[in-house]
Amino acid sequence: MSAREPARVLALWCPDWPAVAAAAAADLPASEPVAVVAANRVLACSATARAAGVRRGLRRREAQARCPELHVLQADPNRDARLFEPVVEAVDATAPGVEVLRPGLVVLAARGVVRWFGSEEAAAERLVDEVAALGVECQVGIADELSTAVLAARRGTLVPPGKGAEFLAPLPISDLAVEPSLAAPEREELVDLLRRLGLRTIGAFAALSAGDVASRFGTDAVRAHRTACGHPERPPSGRTPPPDLTVEQRCDPPLERVDAAAFAGRALAELLHVRLAAAGVACTRLLVAARTEGGEELARTWRCAEPLTPDGTADRVRWQLDGWLTGRSRDRPTAGIEVLRLEPVEVVSAGALQPGLWGGVGDEDERARRALVRVQGLLGGEAVLVGVLSGGRGPAERITLVPVGDERVPASDPEAPWPGRLPPPAPAMVLTVPPSIALLDDAGAEVAVTERGLLSAAPAHLRWGSRGWQVVGWAGPWPVDEYWWDPAEARAVARLQVLLDGSRALLVIHTSGGWKVEGVYD
Repeated sequence: MSAREPARVLALWCPDWPAVAAAAAADLPASEPVAVVAANRVLACSATARAAGVRRGLRRREAQARCPELHVLQADPNRDARLFEPVVEAVDATAPGVEVLRPGLVVLAARGVVRWFGSEEAAAERLVDEVAALGVECQVGIADELSTAVLAARRGTLVPPGKGAEFLAPLPISDLAVEPSLAAPEREELVDLLRRLGLRTIGAFAALSAGDVASRFGTDAVRAHRTACGHPERPPSGRTPPPDLTVEQRCDPPLERVDAAAFAGRALAELLHVRLAAAGVACTRLLVAARTEGGEELARTWRCAEPLTPDGTADRVRWQLDGWLTGRSRDRPTAGIEVLRLEPVEVVSAGALQPGLWGGVGDEDERARRALVRVQGLLGGEAVLVGVLSGGRGPAERITLVPVGDERVPASDPEAPWPGRLPPPAPAMVLTVPPSIALLDDAGAEVAVTERGLLSAAPAHLRWGSRGWQVVGWAGPWPVDEYWWDPAEARAVARLQVLLDGSRALLVIHTSGGWKVEGVYD
């Protein structure tokens, strides 16, 4: 895959999963109308119930009036997660690397499974067949961005690369809030407001300028607008969690009952969040792992749109243990759980999440953040940027600018080797438009860089505009040959640190156009 090719995301969605799971637990045939209610309102319903006029959000009495034969069952997240575990295992057995967004919806990187089966269509068909073998219906969507892939899965569509915005444009504006695992709680209010303003489709919302959206709506609206435009989404943070964040508990006696497992999971979740708070981070992807008395290893990754709270972590641990211990999993353990482990796979800075109540962000940081958000609201979402240390070879490449309020994710991994990277110290000032200079040897000839990445002569003089300096010391060069496989993007440069008389130090770079100043040292 080219370094500039977007990573494709595959989403697998099981329609009406709470209703499907409720019907399965009650041994009701799939043809029976079923509605799942919470707080006396319909949370989900089966296709048969929908055909009779039942809709999400209806009061229980009205739903029964529209469909007298309706089976009304109470919402149970534990049941939904327990019965979804066999589906996750079936997908994971075919395409490893599954991440659960919620019971009924999983995502994974499409690249591996597509390569294995030869095409996106073949991969989608195989996954649908694997899940269908369990008696469960599902739909697959593939797109460049996770949110687009989830919406594509709801329509069973494979969105061509680069066509995400075109796919989203005709969809109703309500689709921006249709998936709670990807939207903030206030997304429903935003969608209602946009509809009252006359914006009926995602494309109409995308047509608004980012500045107008940022100045009139909240931070979540900016994220929704990026989704509507098909812009690249912030991937999960690549920051490597410190090893001491992982928490583990040995269970004696081994856990065989869900209630005992849930109690142990909640205590472990509290311990995990104490460590996360002490490290100033929050978890966005959580690995729940267990080892049984028989040596069986179980593991499942949960991916979350928002950073996990202690209650959210405890819920996911309980759901997963319920699925392992009492579900219909093909890999159901044959012995009790002896070791339970929680590992934060990805973390983000706690300062980007919320004001610190338990050792997070202080009052001063929060006031500064609010001031920046106000400026951002006046000038636009991209007007206030903060720098994040990124990967790269040159100083400008090692800084990723992200809008305030977005997750601080670097464009590339700063811990990667990056051969040819400029060694420390970094220049104090990096010039966005490098000015041209002349670097000369003792004879007054231009110093060049050979094909072997060496200097043609020792630099002795540097001329910058009308001024000139003696070169009293230099280090390098550090040659870089990038994107040699792509003629349109290929670039061969070399960087050199030079010390001038008067103790001025510069970072200069040699390109096909000659020497330029890239940075200035203090």
